[in-house]
Amino acid sequence: MSTDLSDGMKAATVNGEEVTIHLKEGKVFINDAQVVLADVETDNGVIHAVNKVIMPA
Repeated sequence: MSTDLSDGMKAATVNGEEVTIHLKEGKVFINDAQVVLADVETDNGVIHAVNKVIMPA
């Protein structure tokens, strides 16, 4: 869940690339995309919505 994140944390994506988690002024960012909706539990996982498309490198 989003409460388990720490600033500078790295996470692997499905294509093997890494993204960096940033915590700034109480907000969570994945690279430069801000998380605008977090921790939406579903039957098969958790959804986090961001305000940008995160493109693979």
